[in-house]
Amino acid sequence: MTASLGFADLILINGRIYTVEPSRPWAEALAIKNGHILAVGNRADIEVLKGPETRVVDLAGKMAMPGFIDVHNHIMMGGQAELFETQIPAGASIEAICAHVRSQVEIVPQGQWIVGNQWGADMITAINSEASLEKLDEASLGHPVLLRDETMHNRWVNSEAMRLAGISNNQPDPPQGSFGRDPVTGRLTGLLVESASGIVERTAAEAFTEEMGEAAVARAIEVVNSYGVTAFQDAASVLPILKALKNLDVKGKLTAWAVTSLPLIEPSFMFGLSGDALLALRDEYRTEHVKPNFTKIFLDGVPGARTAAFHDAYVADAAHPHGYRGEVLVSYPDLVRQIDKSEKLGMGLKIHCAGDYSVTEMLDAVEAVRHFNGPTDIKHHIAHASYLRDEDISRFAALGVVADLCPMIWYPTTFLEGHKEVMGEERATRFWPIASMKATGALLAGGSDWPVIPIPDPWNGIEGMVTRQNPSGAFPGVSLWAEQAINLASAIEIYTLNSAKAMRLDGETGSLVAGKFADIIVLDQNVFEVPADQIADTKVLTTYFAGEPVYQR
Repeated sequence: MTASLGFADLILINGRIYTVEPSRPWAEALAIKNGHILAVGNRADIEVLKGPETRVVDLAGKMAMPGFIDVHNHIMMGGQAELFETQIPAGASIEAICAHVRSQVEIVPQGQWIVGNQWGADMITAINSEASLEKLDEASLGHPVLLRDETMHNRWVNSEAMRLAGISNNQPDPPQGSFGRDPVTGRLTGLLVESASGIVERTAAEAFTEEMGEAAVARAIEVVNSYGVTAFQDAASVLPILKALKNLDVKGKLTAWAVTSLPLIEPSFMFGLSGDALLALRDEYRTEHVKPNFTKIFLDGVPGARTAAFHDAYVADAAHPHGYRGEVLVSYPDLVRQIDKSEKLGMGLKIHCAGDYSVTEMLDAVEAVRHFNGPTDIKHHIAHASYLRDEDISRFAALGVVADLCPMIWYPTTFLEGHKEVMGEERATRFWPIASMKATGALLAGGSDWPVIPIPDPWNGIEGMVTRQNPSGAFPGVSLWAEQAINLASAIEIYTLNSAKAMRLDGETGSLVAGKFADIIVLDQNVFEVPADQIADTKVLTTYFAGEPVYQR
């Protein structure tokens, strides 16, 4: 073995190493050379690869496994939230939100924007009143304020922010969005739904520099590494994100694989170069670890704001016509054309579909493209694949479409409470049929949607998939569609090898086998030996990227 393989640079011994490889799921030692896994096996086999310069790490019986692969995050937004924005306490009331804003304006220079995350998706009704806006205005002491909801699709802003953005009471709603208006007076409340959010985001972003963007992404990489993430897919990659990722990789500071998703159509609540102009630049930003291999479309919005598209109507309210089901943002013929365009460029399409109608429309469009283009190994992702008609569940596997899951947000939370309000409890709680999809052979991949969720820790999502309960202890005793629970091994595979396959990185990473990069995490407990409700307590002790430690607790 020594003669054929040469000596290792690093050897991990005396561990419980979970490989996520069916042929050999467990090993006790592993050798690394030139950033790649040289061999996996028992201690005696691996120690013969020890040379005079080989470093040896004794795992002392601790569990190691492949690094996590997050198929859906927003890397720059995550870093911005860490470095430049304030975080609203979870479950905050109108009064608590305003008190938090007041505490921030008292410590920053006059006129500085206050940007905060995230008010609850169940707060839309409470926010949408002139009385609530008056409280926010009073708390802000003249500063412009922009507060994002936990879906990141909607905003609450104060009167000064609307003034700076040129929003007035006689202004009509923008396409694919709306301004919140008091149900009694009809006057603006500062609630901005979907594309209306982008109007103020553009104004607030005028002070955001390229250097700040790179700092935000660098911080975000540190954060995801600390949770064991060694590869991710940014889910809506506008030009500043591409620039930051490339710059970091050129400097040797990008310690994770980065797959990007270039918007084919400008996202309604974001902004920036999109479509053909952005696609033409993609290879300029391709590096060893940055892979601009996907496109992106938002096909609908979010259920809590009634902007997701469903087959069945929302609960009746005064602001929408009777029988309102939401709307898709792209016509079916255009969707077919965009899928076809992506495939001709060799790119997969990641598409946001929060309602079951939008999922059906995407599957129909893929089926039409398959009819004309024939088979392909290009992977299209439906994010978030959460509300599905029974008849659509089996179509994912049949069409080779990936279910991009974000299980950190689907267990019982304020998200779900917001859904219940607008959909009714029975429909709202038939949420994320993971076991049913898995049974059909669909490729299920795991994402966080960070910073929609405040902490991108995959163990929270993994415990939720196993228990169908909220790991934090919130909503105690409440299970969400318990029949859709899956086992721990399957949940880990979703967040490692499956995500690598979805991102077309499985030749490089996702499992621990000779030849792949040594992207490995060491844990403080063996997750297969603890009760299911303690899985989310797991901490990453060390994260290795290409054989080098990039995080140590």
